[in-house]
Amino acid sequence: MHLPVLLQETVDALAVVPGGSYIDGTLGGAGHAAEILRRAGPAGRLLGIDRDVTALERSAARLAVLSGEKVLVHGAHGELRCLAEANGFAAVDGVLLDLGVSSDQLDTPGRGFSFRFDGSLDMRMDTTRGESAADLLARLDVQSLADVFRRLGEEPRARRIAQAVARAQRQAPIVTTGRLAEVVTEAVGGRSGPRHPATRVFQALRMAVNRELEDLERALEEGLRLLRPGGRMAVITFESITDRLVKQRFAAHAGRWVSLQQGGERWEGELPAVVRVTRRPLEAGPEELAANPRARSAKLRVVQRCEAPVRD
Repeated sequence: MHLPVLLQETVDALAVVPGGSYIDGTLGGAGHAAEILRRAGPAGRLLGIDRDVTALERSAARLAVLSGEKVLVHGAHGELRCLAEANGFAAVDGVLLDLGVSSDQLDTPGRGFSFRFDGSLDMRMDTTRGESAADLLARLDVQSLADVFRRLGEEPRARRIAQAVARAQRQAPIVTTGRLAEVVTEAVGGRSGPRHPATRVFQALRMAVNRELEDLERALEEGLRLLRPGGRMAVITFESITDRLVKQRFAAHAGRWVSLQQGGERWEGELPAVVRVTRRPLEAGPEELAANPRARSAKLRVVQRCEAPVRD
């Protein structure tokens, strides 16, 4: 069963108001969405977006018992503004992005997200479109594969692994998670330490297949523009590469005050301006980690949109 991470911290930081309008751009198991609806009350409104049709179906059943308006749509958070405007959420009080892979996805072998099970090497969040991880491996040459492993997985042995994958592909197409994990493990000389040798490679492939960085960057910009002044955006990340992007984009919109030679000062930054609600990312505490070890890498960052630049 999927447990929402940093549930109370996230919804508290969003400062949900009765009758408010909210967007959950990564609905998943709807744990955060359900709590937002409870706090928003009967006049509250929620737009829930997810690429995973199965997740949408489960979430619809979970949210049906709660009051408030609920609009659930199939799509990616990279399409946030288009989906929001098309469904009457052109100005909202809060936007949430939870960028983790759900436990339901990880624990379903056929989805191909985990090397813990031998299953089809798919990795698509949206199984109705796009190429699978197996298709991507078959299409890319050694240099392109190494670039993916290095850029998205931060894998230091990227070229060696890419060469091993290419050799294995010539013998027979890599179409299962078990075979890919085996090829990677052999390429790096076996397992050493607590982390599986294929962890970074699986992360990189998943992010490439689902265009996660591109969608995240678009969602951050579009989400901030959908906020009313005083509205908040909360983002939960699970990898250093995505947390770094969120930190950089929030910092750009928080801006900075620059002293002028002639006296006074000027704000430099990107509009819309925000103030950081969390100066440092919030992380799960001991109690949550004991109940849900998958929360160990979660980081929550929150900003609030301002009418004009302010010091934060």
